[in-house]
This record gives sequence, C-alpha cells and structure tokens, in this order.
Amino acid sequence: MTLQKLRLTLYFIVALLVAFMPLITFANPTNDSTKVEAHAVTNAEGVSHEEESKTPEEERAEFIQHHLLDSHDFHLFSYGKGSGHEKHIGFPLPVILWEDGLHFFMSSKFHHGEEVAESNGKYFAINHHDGMIYNTDAKGTFNVDEKHHTTNTKPIDFSITKSIVMILIVALLMFVMFRNLGKSYGRNGGIATGVGRFFEPLVLYIRDEIAIPNIGEKHYRKYMSHLLTVFFFIWFLNMFGLTPLGVNVTGNIAITASLAIITYLITTFSANKNYWGHIFWMPGVPSLMKIVLAPIELLGTFIKPFSLMIRLYANMLAGHVVIMSIIALMYTFNSPIGSPLSFLLGFVLSILEILVALLQAYIFTMLTALYFGAANEEHHHEEAH
Repeated sequence: MTLQKLRLTLYFIVALLVAFMPLITFANPTNDSTKVEAHAVTNAEGVSHEEESKTPEEERAEFIQHHLLDSHDFHLFSYGKGSGHEKHIGFPLPVILWEDGLHFFMSSKFHHGEEVAESNGKYFAINHHDGMIYNTDAKGTFNVDEKHHTTNTKPIDFSITKSIVMILIVALLMFVMFRNLGKSYGRNGGIATGVGRFFEPLVLYIRDEIAIPNIGEKHYRKYMSHLLTVFFFIWFLNMFGLTPLGVNVTGNIAITASLAIITYLITTFSANKNYWGHIFWMPGVPSLMKIVLAPIELLGTFIKPFSLMIRLYANMLAGHVVIMSIIALMYTFNSPIGSPLSFLLGFVLSILEILVALLQAYIFTMLTALYFGAANEEHHHEEAH
C-alpha cells in the first residue's frame, strides 16, 4: 500500500510539472529595442529611418508572435538582460540558401537576428516581423510599402529550422521506441516490456477502435502504419509544443498541410473503382442529378484534406496564443491580485492543452481512417437496384 501511495505521489508531481511547462518559456525572446541596433527601414517614398522603440505592450505582443514563428536557431534561455550584456544560451542551425548560387553558413552569423550575414558577396538579414530571411544590403535595409509589408526579395530557403529539428527528433524517438517495442514481443513471447507497456494499449486502441471499424478487417492492415505514424507524430509534437522549448510545429500551417496532402494522396491512389463510381456517377440517382453532383463530389475530395489541415492548425495555434497571452497578462497586471489569478487561469488552460494535444491527434487519425474506409468501400448489391 505504501508503494502504491508513493507511485501516485510521483505521478501527481510529474503531472504538475507537465502542466507548469507552458507557463515557463524562454524561447525566442524579444530583444530590448533600446539596446539593440535596429535595421534600417526604407518606406515607399524612399525615406530611411530606424525602427522605433517599442512599448512594453508591443514587446509582449512581439514575444507571443516570436513564440509562434519558426526560428533559424535553437534558443534555450537568456540571462543578464538588466545588466546591459544579455547572454543567449542555445545553439545555431545550418542556413542553406539559394540566391545566384548555393549559400551555406551557420545561423550564428545573424547574431540572433541583430546583424547582417554576408555570403559570397550577397547580404542576408532576418526580418523580426515574420522571422524569414530576405536579401538586403550591408546595412540590413528593409524596404516596406504603404501597408508596412516588406518588399525585399527572398532567397530560396532550404535551412534546417527549429521546427525541422523537432520533426527529426520526434521521428528518431518514434523509430527507437517502437523498434524496441517490436523487439520486446519476440523476446518475451508477445508481451511488451518497459515503456512499450504504456504505448501498447494505444496501438491496440487505434487498431480495434479506429482502423477496423472505419476501414474494415479486409483492408485495415495496409493503412495501420500510416495511422499509427500520424497519431504518435502529431501527439508527440503537440506535447513538445507545451514545453519551455517554444516549438510550435503543429501550429505551422505548412506542417499540417503536408500531413493532409499525404493523407489525400494515399486515399486517392489506394481507392477502388466503387469510390470513384460514387464520385463521378453516383448510383441510385437520376442521370441529370449525377451530372450536377459529380463536380460537387469531386470538390469534396479536396475539401476533406483541407479540413484536416485547418482543424489541426487552428486548434494548436489558438491554444498557444491563449496561453502566451495569459502569461503576458501576469506582467501587465503586475499586482498581487491580478497576476496570481492570471497564473491560475494559465495553469488550468495548460492542463486543458495537454488533453487537447492528445485529442487533436485522435481526431486527425479518426478522420483519416474514415477517408480510407470510404476509399475501400465495397459495392452493395442493393445500390444497383
């Protein structure tokens, strides 16, 4: 009984630590505009000026934006800001650009976006507003239009960003974890050991409650690898997004679009003739209506992956924005009443985000299985009559 109480206590402590993680973030801090030399900005009339100093409210808004954006370096934390000699702890990432030839250098050349990087006679700078690399001059001049949109040209960017690093880490983690889970079956007569005991019920749940009911016992096996990969890939990335590392991979629409496109391609190329028959010549419908419904049904095949993309992207992005906004409220109130209340609300929402991280992985996997099931639906004799 004592051992069981000890385990429950440890589980509770771990749950508290996980819930507190989103409230402690040091990733991608905003720079103090009064101490960092700003890049020159040229407006549509050609008048050059320096970026104006930001108010505390504007700095907090920029902090939230930086948390949501991708980054060309992996920043862990900073210290010494008040002393005027701020130190950044992290590591640079490879920058690979194509602009009249290949340019390869480490992101440390940008000095956290404060300086211009020169490579083979070309000059590049990171725009603080969108975190992207632009072509510029030796002074780091950014040209803007009347709507304050940057008009500098951009090189083709193949850089290894923070999001790509996290994708590679999650891929390696999944490979090692499930490779060991597979080996444990062979060593222990079909019984999982170690951490595999935690993931085995999830694998069985996806098979028995998602794949088989929605795809069917005849076809589900060929889709299981994709369903398992998508579920754990999204779930792990969502959980890493709640850590102080400041990664927001699934809140990047390019990542969710890639996952949706893969699902669309698998559905399209593995579909049987009955699937296409229901789209282009729906059975049991008058011929005139078939002509009208065909383009609508075809459009629906594109809307399905689009909904997958938007649902995951919007939910994860909204969660990060809300939590970061509540963290900013702690400093905005700066009072013994408002700050603790903001912290309590942020803590509750952090726990909710842990559930949302798993729920979004489940929803994406469930809808993917539904689309695969529709693509492999068998012909029903009653439809012919």
